[in-house]
Amino acid sequence: MNIFESINNTSDKATDIGERYFDKTREYVKLKIFQQVSYTVSMVGKALIIGAVLFIGLIFLAFALAIYLGHLLGHVSLGYLIVGVLFLIVALIIYKARYLIDEQIIKKIQIKIFKD
Repeated sequence: MNIFESINNTSDKATDIGERYFDKTREYVKLKIFQQVSYTVSMVGKALIIGAVLFIGLIFLAFALAIYLGHLLGHVSLGYLIVGVLFLIVALIIYKARYLIDEQIIKKIQIKIFKD
């Protein structure tokens, strides 16, 4: 009987250790998910705030540039036309470089998520 009791005690200990390991792993995963979600939300929030302010500034600069060019050329509409074409060219360049932008974003996120 002593051998069976020893095997039973050993298996109970192994079960307890396995359950503790599972619980600790689950806690770690919860903490890791919380870290990643909070990092992502923080990054998106900062990007939205900074992006909104930059966008408003860009609009004012575009109007000022269009008016200035219009006065230089003698027609305000030509200034607006030139600024509009500049924005289209910048948009085309960004569109052509979209894969490079995606690669940079993925690299930065990959480093943050898989650094452990």
